[in-house]
Amino acid sequence: MKIIQFKSDNAQHAAFTEELNSRVNAYFKERKISMRGNISLYVKAMIMLAIYIGAFVCILSFSLPAWWALFLTVVMGIGEAGIGMSVMHDGAHGSFSDLPWVNKLAASSIVILGSNAVNWKIQHNFLHHRFTNIYGYDQDIQTKAVIRLCDHAPLKPYHKYQFIYTFFFYGLMTLSKLLGDFPQFTKFTKEGLTHQDSKETRNEWVKLIVIKTLYIALFFGLPLWLTSYAWWQILLGFLVMHFTAGMIMSTIFQMAHVVEGAEQPLPDSEGIIYTEWTVHQLHTTSDFAPNNALLNWYAGGLNYQIEHHLFQHISHIHFQQIAPIVHELATKYNIPYNVKPTFTHALTSHVQRLKDLGKPVKI
Repeated sequence: MKIIQFKSDNAQHAAFTEELNSRVNAYFKERKISMRGNISLYVKAMIMLAIYIGAFVCILSFSLPAWWALFLTVVMGIGEAGIGMSVMHDGAHGSFSDLPWVNKLAASSIVILGSNAVNWKIQHNFLHHRFTNIYGYDQDIQTKAVIRLCDHAPLKPYHKYQFIYTFFFYGLMTLSKLLGDFPQFTKFTKEGLTHQDSKETRNEWVKLIVIKTLYIALFFGLPLWLTSYAWWQILLGFLVMHFTAGMIMSTIFQMAHVVEGAEQPLPDSEGIIYTEWTVHQLHTTSDFAPNNALLNWYAGGLNYQIEHHLFQHISHIHFQQIAPIVHELATKYNIPYNVKPTFTHALTSHVQRLKDLGKPVKI
């Protein structure tokens, strides 16, 4: 694939980047603390895992009325999303711990979402973070089935209704990864984004197939064996769990990039975007609900997307503290700092963007 370059001769933007890195590095050095996770993150990881696994164990261990078991699959979905946002996400970025093997372990929790770590790192760490909100590169804003998420994507008549139906399809996010990982890995391999060594590629295929098979066997086999629920009840619970997790994660992710004020620039014919990469992140990303303590904890800092995109090697537990530094310097250098004050503001802004993206562009 053609790699986009970020170039700028704006001295102010270069100064912003230099001072920003200097100030953030000084924050950690002066306090003699690690940029990675600490005990509070590890405790949160255990809580998320306990919610997810504990609810599943209750379903398997007790003779519960069907509606109670269904409620517990919703709880599992909440735990699943929490693991994805607070454990897997930091692990995949190498920011969960100072120990590489712990990061790898945290990243591998993606199997709980029914997905694959290699695909995630290519789609998210490389394509999304490096080419944020750039159509044709950032898969997060590529058209998903009937959802148009970018101004540069083809417009269909049904898109004018997408602000109504989109959230249903958001709920299918993790379910789509169950089978969607196979064609996605094939696509990434053809584009040269995976291991070029044929043996390593074969090994990844084997791991992909084995892990998916075990995942399905676990979530269907154990309930069929240990409970009295019918197969269709087990299938319904599985779908509800994934729908809950997919709805939460998709909504949280999209409220950081597909909102009012988040730009979607295109490179020129030579593949160049004429701005500093750091400045590009502020033009294409938004924070939201910075004072919502519960969301800050549960969403794994994904409501501090500006800070995350600027410093993906830093654990999300530090974003609330470094956000004022970013905001202060953005103001100093006259660079936009897009923040929606509450979750409701961000959600409303996202819905408005879905409406706008369903209409022809006014010239």
